[in-house]
Amino acid sequence: MISPRMLLAVALSVTLAAGCGASGDLSEAPAKEPKKERQRATATASASGCDEVGDDFAGDVRLARCVTEQFWTKRFAAAGGTYQPVKRFIAYGPENGPICGGEQALPENAFYCPDGHYIAYDAGWLRSMYDQMGDGAVYVVIPHEFGHAVQAQLESDFEYNVEQELQADCYGGATLGGMIKAGLIQAEEGDDEELFANLEAAGDPTDAWWEPNAHGTPEQRQEAFAKGFDEGVGSC
Repeated sequence: MISPRMLLAVALSVTLAAGCGASGDLSEAPAKEPKKERQRATATASASGCDEVGDDFAGDVRLARCVTEQFWTKRFAAAGGTYQPVKRFIAYGPENGPICGGEQALPENAFYCPDGHYIAYDAGWLRSMYDQMGDGAVYVVIPHEFGHAVQAQLESDFEYNVEQELQADCYGGATLGGMIKAGLIQAEEGDDEELFANLEAAGDPTDAWWEPNAHGTPEQRQEAFAKGFDEGVGSC
């Protein structure tokens, strides 16, 4: 059986080759530079409407937000709807998080708040994951939270929290796959390992799917993300 990790690795390899301009004979493609010396992600204003360049943490965060909202704007428009951008995108510290639903934001967290239609994230926590596990952290967390914003706009209903979280993972994978296929960002060698490392770290230790805060096991989250990446939003 082909694992989700293998599916995502194959898909990233294909899009990377396409992004390098390969046409037929891959032996003529330029040699890959070491990942640490390469620009992590790029987007051009003409392609995406984003002027951001993801060559550091702050740039990757801005780029991930911009291209994710561009992705959903086009998806909603194609379906005859109108995507409503989030009203705020808040970076907070461990002691000064925003209030959502009357509760203070928790440290080491990222979330979508329907009360105010905003996304917030602990900047120090996300930065630490970025430094430890690569820029994949940004391209897992931010599209995932925008997935919740989309669910709110679609008025999606779920019996269990884990269903909502796994669909957001699927939306995140579909967003990343769509951005790469559209040429808004480039995949790099080793990106699949970074993405799956981040999803593994975010997975629940047990399969207690009935718990009110359940997000899914590492394997479930990886599978949902890979399904969206490989098959698109319609599979979610």
